[in-house]
Amino acid sequence: MTETRALSPALGVEVTGATDLLDESVISRCLEALKWRGVLLIRGSNLDDEAQVAFSRRLGTVLAPGGQEIFKVSLDPTVNPSAEYLKSTFHWHIDDTTSDVPAKATMLTARHVAMVGGGTEFASTYAAYEALPEQDQKRYEQLRVVHSFEAAQRLTHPDPSDEQLAAWRALPTHETSLVWKRRDGRRSLVIGATADHIVGMDRDEGRAVLDELLEWTSQERFRYTHEWAVGDVVIWDNTGMLHRALPYDPSSRRIMHRSTIAGNEPWG
Repeated sequence: MTETRALSPALGVEVTGATDLLDESVISRCLEALKWRGVLLIRGSNLDDEAQVAFSRRLGTVLAPGGQEIFKVSLDPTVNPSAEYLKSTFHWHIDDTTSDVPAKATMLTARHVAMVGGGTEFASTYAAYEALPEQDQKRYEQLRVVHSFEAAQRLTHPDPSDEQLAAWRALPTHETSLVWKRRDGRRSLVIGATADHIVGMDRDEGRAVLDELLEWTSQERFRYTHEWAVGDVVIWDNTGMLHRALPYDPSSRRIMHRSTIAGNEPWG
């Protein structure tokens, strides 16, 4: 029998007893849990790439950048040519903040894990917004933020070369509301590593607001930390969960296989 249990008070559900992940009742329960709890854990599933893509397709349309539905997350450049850029994922972030329509959800399966470190942390921007004092909610709802790839990369490379800067700035920026008012009425914060500056606000003042909100959202009461075991599957609501990888030795061979579910709601 398929059962669920909370991973933390604010977010997360672990699904147990699911013998067939493609069963309609399992898919329905997973989608419901993902919407309201943000992070979904299925331990020991040991999905291969074909099974991961099949499961992902039942949750929505699978994105395939470069024609690949599976992306290998590794700091080993022989496994992933973008390994250097992935170092920025050690900072809290939301994916696709520079796209018009962000990815709905991300799925990771653990193929190799680090002996030390390498966990993944999540923080609910829904719960963090709801817990703000009402006057702060009203204040933040009036603000807009510009997101950029450069802002995230500068956290890892604070003194970039001219070549690095040119590459970062060749990518588009995107402006969003600081508070995303969803079609379903829920609200969440759009913050994290890509948040570059607040529109119309002194840069230092805006930076202070963004840093303060990030510190607020990443409090333990809004957070869940997952320690990986080989075969684990974790799926999360990319639009409302900040996430970050915890540091690990690049030589550990830690490899995650990622699939991404397309979104259908533009940023507010």
